[in-house]
Amino acid sequence: MHTNSIAGLRQALVLALTAFTLQAVSAAENPYLGRWALTIPGGGAGWLEITKEKGYYDGSILWGGGSVVPVSGVFFQDDTLFVMRTREVKRKNDAGQTVRTHQFTELITGRVDGDVLRLDQTNPHDNGEGMSRAAFTGKRIPPLPPRPDLAKVKYGEPIALFNGRDLTGWRLLDPGSANGWSVKDGLLINRPVQEEGKPHKNYGNLRTDREFEDFNLTLEVNVPKRGNSGIYLRGIYEVQVADSYGRPTDSHNMGGLYSRIAPTVNACKPAGEWQTFDITLVDRHLTVILNGTKVIDNQPVLGCTGGAMWSDEFRPGPIYLQGDHEAVDYRNIELRPVVK
Repeated sequence: MHTNSIAGLRQALVLALTAFTLQAVSAAENPYLGRWALTIPGGGAGWLEITKEKGYYDGSILWGGGSVVPVSGVFFQDDTLFVMRTREVKRKNDAGQTVRTHQFTELITGRVDGDVLRLDQTNPHDNGEGMSRAAFTGKRIPPLPPRPDLAKVKYGEPIALFNGRDLTGWRLLDPGSANGWSVKDGLLINRPVQEEGKPHKNYGNLRTDREFEDFNLTLEVNVPKRGNSGIYLRGIYEVQVADSYGRPTDSHNMGGLYSRIAPTVNACKPAGEWQTFDITLVDRHLTVILNGTKVIDNQPVLGCTGGAMWSDEFRPGPIYLQGDHEAVDYRNIELRPVVK
């Protein structure tokens, strides 16, 4: 083995040992500290992080869809965790105008049992009459490994996920939702049409039949004006697809890991132009190359994103394309699985 290889191995071992030691110290100080993969009431995916800095506890949470957001408060009593989430409820008059805004605080309590967090949710009803209660669980997320050396990653044979002729190999994530997906002129297109004067129609996301672990994924996408879609890796991490041309960098814009990692630069093309993605997911680290520019460089992923199929980051999952927003076109979708 070369000297450089030995040095690199030593460095990786030191980083891994440091991460393990820090987690052990945190767990010894307070076993609730760290990141937790949640299965929220109803079976959806969530995420919770409890931190302590300068003597104060804090937390962030993901609850099903949407973004990772800070909680209102974190405290402990009798070895029990208390997390408070505050939401606004707007009271409107007959004309639909907001006349008053109320704030309701939801309380989540939990007790740790090894690497399992057993939680209870108490949630006041929006009309102020009564409350609902539900039990759910969390599982401790292991420390992130060191950043992988992508130059040494080996890939299997490329897999064409879209054949350009039909939807073979794909199906709706929710079979009960409306289907706006079809194939036209060799393109995978989504046209979620809403009919004026009729109830809103919920259109479905499209997933691959096959499921994958780590991989490199390349594809092209065409987003219309104000368009919005998303590419879900392993069914749990959303790389944002949106008309973000000329906007400041933000984790909710094109090329970002939704609400988690912002692209370093805005490499988005104007709406209506074909754009290229080159996405690599290895050892919970993400690299995104948008239109030839590296906008996320082998960055650690701390947990699932909104809309995840589940919160387990070690479970194989599909590629799924978000179809419940606006129109979008995809083509040339190809995946190379990592060979362990």
